[in-house]
Amino acid sequence: MSEPISAPSLQALNSFETWAPLLRAWADRGEGTAHIAGAVGRASLSASSGARTRGRATDAEVEAVERVRAALVAAGAESVTFSARIDPSGRTRLRVLGPSAAVESGPAAGRALLLVEGAVAAPWRRRPTRFPDARPARSADRAALERWLLARLPGAIGARDEEIRAAEARLDLTLPDELASLYRVVGGVGEGRGQDTWSASEVYDVVGFELFPLDDVYVADSASRPAPWRYAACEAPVTLPDDAVQGLVGSPGWIVFGDNGGGDRLAVDLTPGPAGHTGQIVLLSHEAFSGAELLADSLTDLVRGKRPHSRRGGRSRRRGEGPAVAHVNVGHLLGVEAAAHPELEVLCIGVWDGPPVDLTPVTGLPRLRTLTAYPGTLADPRQIGALTGLEYLETGPAEWRTLLDAKAVPRGLAAAAVTTHGLDDHEPLADLSNDILALWGRPPIVRVLPTGDLGPPAGR
Repeated sequence: MSEPISAPSLQALNSFETWAPLLRAWADRGEGTAHIAGAVGRASLSASSGARTRGRATDAEVEAVERVRAALVAAGAESVTFSARIDPSGRTRLRVLGPSAAVESGPAAGRALLLVEGAVAAPWRRRPTRFPDARPARSADRAALERWLLARLPGAIGARDEEIRAAEARLDLTLPDELASLYRVVGGVGEGRGQDTWSASEVYDVVGFELFPLDDVYVADSASRPAPWRYAACEAPVTLPDDAVQGLVGSPGWIVFGDNGGGDRLAVDLTPGPAGHTGQIVLLSHEAFSGAELLADSLTDLVRGKRPHSRRGGRSRRRGEGPAVAHVNVGHLLGVEAAAHPELEVLCIGVWDGPPVDLTPVTGLPRLRTLTAYPGTLADPRQIGALTGLEYLETGPAEWRTLLDAKAVPRGLAAAAVTTHGLDDHEPLADLSNDILALWGRPPIVRVLPTGDLGPPAGR
């Protein structure tokens, strides 16, 4: 028997028959009762405990996983968490923790509880500063750029004025002069409007980057660089007085027009840092959630291969560099006292072999917004209640239960996560998560408890 299905689309996902092949394939069934827990996503899967370890998956295992993934697609869910208790006879109690509007989508491990609808981490809300003295570089010369390109790409088909106007209307901005000139010479690469149109690879050889068609040019604002809360909350981009590029997640002034061939985006920067130039070219790494690297003072310099002097770009402080971010653990800072600073935004307490950590030194800091604490590292979890500026909190089940029982959960939180580290039964985690969600009146995690019989282990 199963608990009532919450919606018709979840029927397959909550069915024991959907999960039985996967449990047979994964569960490590010895002489006693077996326990297995894990997660399956549309593009990921993991077993946090109780799974047999083997090499390459068998055809039966692949088919079993795809059976669950098909149910995920039918339910409109990205991932699902499960745990199971399997008696020696094969009698099985399965727990399926279904999708919730208040749980972050994506891979199951580390998903945050979304306490405030639509909230994003502080760096994603930050807008660029306008520096009134910023000017284009002396090298920015649209006429010289056109001459240089035409000399190396004779017969190239340029974009028509109406195509450029259409792109500007879509983007709701005017293309910078140099960028418009580039497209007037090269146009939409690969559009095939004539036999003389240069191929994308030939254009790459001349200009040194992959040029996007006009229809693919976009603005790299913060929404274009999404990140899971557990990473986003720990970002702390900074801009120093001698930075050419502002430390930001994104900017309405970053106009992406190309790729370096490795997945990193090239953008014209109309919101430079205090030491930068309007219209400079920056690189947005696909391996970073924030920040950008200065490539050239102008588009003219970029295509000519002229690189800037060693002026710094915006950085994101995440690895204990301080003062915005502090990592207290055996490999970094050796105490909260060393982390306490008026500029501190993110405090991460990791594996710790000293006495439990006292949070008193960071109480009252004006900018502290993120706290992550490895289970068992805090002397008194109730001290978290005094950190009234927190918007994200991640800690262990025992610490969360202490906060809930003491009615000390900071009510300014926008998102939260429970660090489990190998918890072999997800039912207590679901109870705890739902208690946290209830404080904000958010939808609970749906739990379904189908039962069935897997039969005896293979070979018996």
